Formats: sequence, structure tokens, C-alpha cells
Amino acid sequence: MTGSRRTGLAELPLHRGKAPPWLFGRMVLLAREIMGHLVAEHGSDEVLRRLADPYWFQAFGCVLGFDWHSSGVTTTVCGALKEAVRGREMDFGLYVAGGKGGTSRKTPAEITVVCDSLSVEPDALIKASRLAAKVDNTAVQDGHQLYHHAFVFTPAGGWCVVQQGMSDATRTARRYHWLSEGLEDFVDEPHAAVCCDARGAALNMVASESAAACAAAVELAAKPPHELLSLFERVPSLFMPRRHAVALADVDPGRLHQVLLQTYARPPEDFASLLGTAGLGPKSLRALALTAEVIYGTRASTRDPARIAFAHGGKDGTPYPVDRAAYDATIEVLNTALTRARVDRSERIFALKRLAGFARRQAVPAQGGPEPDRAEVPIGP
Repeated sequence: MTGSRRTGLAELPLHRGKAPPWLFGRMVLLAREIMGHLVAEHGSDEVLRRLADPYWFQAFGCVLGFDWHSSGVTTTVCGALKEAVRGREMDFGLYVAGGKGGTSRKTPAEITVVCDSLSVEPDALIKASRLAAKVDNTAVQDGHQLYHHAFVFTPAGGWCVVQQGMSDATRTARRYHWLSEGLEDFVDEPHAAVCCDARGAALNMVASESAAACAAAVELAAKPPHELLSLFERVPSLFMPRRHAVALADVDPGRLHQVLLQTYARPPEDFASLLGTAGLGPKSLRALALTAEVIYGTRASTRDPARIAFAHGGKDGTPYPVDRAAYDATIEVLNTALTRARVDRSERIFALKRLAGFARRQAVPAQGGPEPDRAEVPIGP
């Protein structure tokens, strides 16, 4: 596995409804044509880079005709992409694993099946999938519980992750993007860009200022469980800072004890190893972070890794209803452009240039322009 970095985060409001069958079928066809153009012109690694760009991903969803800012764009676009690639993986040089809800938990098995067919080891890819999920669900505690995880990879071992979490409190969803290029450390400032329309306090154990807290947590995890739990029981009378996004009442000492039995039997070498411990969830990590602060004075960061970003689209009639005839014509044009050997190159990639230009424009919002309103309509995951 090469270096890894999280490339972005987007926060989206929850909306009711889903893509109707007539639209989703067209999304699959159009996604297939766009992927074909991208691979033909730039190769499969470039597809990973673009999917890992939160601006490009949002623009891609708009081109496919989905709602411009709802949380459903993540699950629907990833679902359409998986169907678009299915059966043509060798042509595209791309494989898509995972998905929403229970499907996300099948990601390691799906990766293994593909790797077996390619006669390559799946361990590095499975580790990348699991650690990316662990970081966003446990090491960065921003109130969003993961419910979607898509893992896109190539036969050469390149990969990207597009995953999303939901917050019942704010009725929003956050999308997290990862790419297997760049940094080699999952737990030291893995973000190249973090984008959302609101900020808040978060326990951020992968911020650079949390390095000492991470080291202290690793040291504590190697102590005998009874010794650490006795220290933890003294926390309420020793230190309870207001700024900490930690509620001691949320921590189950019994659950923490089970985790500590594992870490004591096999002490973690570093924070990434600790994070990968089976059963180590957000509450257990919070308990270790708070206890480490009490004992060693090592403060974990509460910096929320977020900034503003948005794009636009059309499933709900904004900015206009999807024109089915035009949608079908676009699919046909792209298909013809890709398959005709003598077609002029500039015409063949015209649609892709429009998509790239759209993404660039959205990445640089006008100075002083208003921020978009957030509709907050609850749905289930």
C-alpha cells in the first residue's frame, strides 16, 4: 500500500425521497460513459483522484441529474458507479466495493473476491478500508455515525474511499473522501481538504496538536486493565473541562475493560495500531483521551476539520427538472463519441471538459457571495 490521505469532507442536509427508477437507470448509463471517457483519456488512477475530490464528486452528481445538496447524492452516485462498472471492471481497470448500510460491511469480502481473481494479496486494501472507516468514525468524533462506505480500487493497488456519516442532532450528513496518494500516515493530519457548510467542536485525534495525546493513549493502553480503570475512576473528581466534547456518563467501564484486555495482551506499537484494535469505538477512545489528559496533561484537539463547499444539480427540480430526452441524448452522444474510431478528439472529450470546468468554478465561490441555505428534512439512513 502506498501513501494515504483523506482528501475532503462535505456536510449535506438530509432529504426525503430517492432517485426514481427511470432516473437511476439513466444515471448508471451516463456514469458508464463518463467513466469510459475518463479511463480512455487519463487512466483509472485519474478516476480515483477525481472521485476523491469532494468538489468534482459533487459536480459529477449534478451531471448525473441528482439533487445538488442532499445527502442522497453520495449513496446514489456511488450506487450508480458500482452498477456502471459491474461486469466491465477489466475494461475500466476499476473495482467498486461496499455501499450503504449492511452492504458496507461486505467491503472486505468483496475486496477479497476481486483480489483472488487477480491473484494479488488483499490485506493492504482491506487494512486501508478499515482504517479509513475507523478514523472517520472513531478518531474524528464530529457527531456523525458512518452508514455508507464505498471503496474504489485498481488492480495495481491504488484506491479511494467515499464514505458518509449521519448526525441525528443536526439532521445532516458528512461525506469523507480518501485517496491512496500523498501521505503515508492515516493518523497525522490526513486531510488535504475538508469541506462542509458548518463547523463545530470535535474530538480530533488525527490533528497534529493531538500527537502527544495519541502517544499517551497508546502508553495507557499497554497498562494492566485494573491499573488503568482505577485511574479512570478518579477522573470525575480530578478534571472535567467544559471545552471537552466528552461525557463521562457515556463511557461504559465494562466495555472499556474488554478493550484494555486486548491491548494489554498485545500492546499497540502506535496510535494507528491502537485505532485498529477490534472493539475500540468512539467511547473507549474518548475515555483513553480524557484519562491521558488527566494523567499526562496531553490535550486532544477539538478542531473541527471543515470549511465551506457546495455545488448544484437537479433531481428535485432545482435548478430545473431533469429533461429525460436530453439526458438520453447525452448518453448516446458520449457512447458514440467513445466508440467511433475516427471521431475528432476535441469532440470526444467535450463533455468531460465541461464537467471539469464546472467543478473548478464551484471550488472557488464568489467573494462575498451568500452561503446556501440548508434544508433540514429528516430521513432514515
